[in-house]
Amino acid sequence: MLGSTHGTFTTDPRRAHVVACGELPPNAVHGRAVTADDLDVSGRPLYAGVPDLDRFFRPASVAVVGASDAEGRPNTGITRQLIAWAERVGARLHPVHPTRQSVFGIPCFPSVADLPEQVDLAVLLVGDPLPVIEQLAEEKVRFAVAFASGFAETGEEGAAAQERLTAAVQRSGLRLLGPNTNLNAFEKFREDLEGPAIALITQSGHQGRPVFTLQELGIRLSHWAPTGNEADLETADFISYFAERPEVGAIACYVEGLKDGRAFLLAADRAARRGVPVVAVKVGRTETGARMAASHTGKLTGADTVVDAAMRQFGVIRVDGLDELQDTSALLARARRPKADGVVVYSISGGTGAHFSDLATEAGLSLPTLSADRQAELHQWIPEYLNVANPVDNGGHPVGDWRGRKIIDAILDDPEVGVLICPITGPFPPMSDKLAQDLVDAAEQTDKLVCVVWGSPVGTEEAYRTTLLGSSRVATFRTFANCITAVRAYLDHHRFTAHYRSPFDEAPRTPSPSFRKAQALMRPGQQLSEHAAKQLLRAYGIRVPREQLVTSAAAAVRAAGLVGYPVVMKASGAQLAHKTELGLVKIGLTSASQVRDAYRELTDIARYEGVALDGILVCQMIERGVEMVVGVTQDPLFGPTVTVGLGGVLVEVLRDAAVRVPPFGEDQAKAMLSELRGRALLDGVRGAAPADIDALVEVVLRVQRMALELGEDIAELDINPLMVLPRGQGAVALDALAVCQ
Repeated sequence: MLGSTHGTFTTDPRRAHVVACGELPPNAVHGRAVTADDLDVSGRPLYAGVPDLDRFFRPASVAVVGASDAEGRPNTGITRQLIAWAERVGARLHPVHPTRQSVFGIPCFPSVADLPEQVDLAVLLVGDPLPVIEQLAEEKVRFAVAFASGFAETGEEGAAAQERLTAAVQRSGLRLLGPNTNLNAFEKFREDLEGPAIALITQSGHQGRPVFTLQELGIRLSHWAPTGNEADLETADFISYFAERPEVGAIACYVEGLKDGRAFLLAADRAARRGVPVVAVKVGRTETGARMAASHTGKLTGADTVVDAAMRQFGVIRVDGLDELQDTSALLARARRPKADGVVVYSISGGTGAHFSDLATEAGLSLPTLSADRQAELHQWIPEYLNVANPVDNGGHPVGDWRGRKIIDAILDDPEVGVLICPITGPFPPMSDKLAQDLVDAAEQTDKLVCVVWGSPVGTEEAYRTTLLGSSRVATFRTFANCITAVRAYLDHHRFTAHYRSPFDEAPRTPSPSFRKAQALMRPGQQLSEHAAKQLLRAYGIRVPREQLVTSAAAAVRAAGLVGYPVVMKASGAQLAHKTELGLVKIGLTSASQVRDAYRELTDIARYEGVALDGILVCQMIERGVEMVVGVTQDPLFGPTVTVGLGGVLVEVLRDAAVRVPPFGEDQAKAMLSELRGRALLDGVRGAAPADIDALVEVVLRVQRMALELGEDIAELDINPLMVLPRGQGAVALDALAVCQ
């Protein structure tokens, strides 16, 4: 499904179209109904729908189905909390129970059908929400929340029950939160806090508590969406909605599993277009769910590898801990756009400054050396023997008088400085009190980011509790690591969004002429021979060596003469994944006799191994270049993914690869190469000529086009090695494996 629509997207053999299950809502895409132009070449949506959740979070009327006021019953406490919440948001609440006349003094109705008005939201305090869904549909209720557990989280039987619930919701036209959710959406939010807010999304309610508690430190929260099992409304829906809310400065997510990878990326794309940061903890970094495919590419793309790459591709900031989620989302929500990328570390101790600077530099932050003029200015107030180049060490004493503020202002006045970080490793009144106050006062007068790391484990000091936490302009942290993580995310986010161009805007809508050529080569359910796989590459304009497929020794000799010595000879067959291990590759052949001998040896080995051949390939031998691998695999969440990495034997030894989810543009293809640990090989090492990086990027983009157009028809594609020749000479696919499905 696409966002708030209940349409089903499907494809004919090659042209996408929409099959609507009922009427598509007008707000499905940018305020209008979905059309075929909103789908890419494989029939997948290109834009995120934005569900109208205003009436979920601020309903005019609410029904509580299963309401209770009997002491000792779980539903009683929930009902009491819902009554208080309804009063806060100005909603009329109607208890529903078949045997009660009233609940907490409020008139109770026996069924939803007996309610005196159409309600916006129904909260279901019943063990089995399925029968109630149909009643809600008849009464045109817009939203429902199901707290009941015992669904997909319990195993196969529960998963089947959830599928039935999902189907009923899709038929009904209402939107459902849950099942297996909780009361987090109905919490009491502080309304006395100002400034941009954090909107919170969690699949596990308890994991959101640390972020929710940020309100006690003066940081505003606006919403909490506990998505539970996501039978209908999912994380992506809430990201899309929150990205459009003017009060939301950042979206914080705790994600255990993504329901729909494409929907998640579309929602992240919407947030990136709007410049709204999304910070996420995504559990599951291990590769226990990875599928070990026949191709090298498949072995490189474990489940979390793809999730991590997809998040990075669309600007989602992934953090590991809940403390990082708190600090990073708080900073991103409230900090203004940076004026510069430079970070200056300012401390009263040379040791503190050096320690923090080492960690910050290792994390990739830029610590520019201050100009000679700036250093001379600082030395007006700081002794000459202390370092003020960056980090800036004031020696301690200037903090206690008028010089402290002068130093801070001078640093912030530097045009190369966008962030000032002051680590205070422990309280030392009155100097630490004066330093904290000077930092707060300076932050109020500048449009640059001022961060303080308050290292005291106690946290009850007046300078911390009142001065620092009382400031909406100073970002305060408790650890070096969290400060560095948040500042790096802050600078990366604004760099990313400043140049962001949505890849969905440029995604192909119609098949290319290459697709029609490729379609004729596909063999559903089969692995193609190397010869057939290379024909597939040729169809998409990817260069392969001069080669001929032969079925006799004499033909092999003739082919070698045409191809040109030296040659490579390889067995070609539909079931050959790794020919080298079987001895089915011969290289560096320079004469007719060697070619005849190689032909006989290759065919003998194939007969002995029981391998069916379609012939022997006689290929041009290409030696000079950098061996890379480029491939396609199918990810269960995101569909086709494209991988590039070091090729040859290095692909399995180093596992040095980068992944992207189509569609993506040239900038992302180049970014993939920058992520490789072996990137220097492409630039030329030990006298080697630089490789033709432009040609490599072009191959990656052509493979991406193939992945988009062939869609699920191509299970795996593995070009290994792709020989990237010296600059200006192109790239050649020396071997290829393709599996159709």
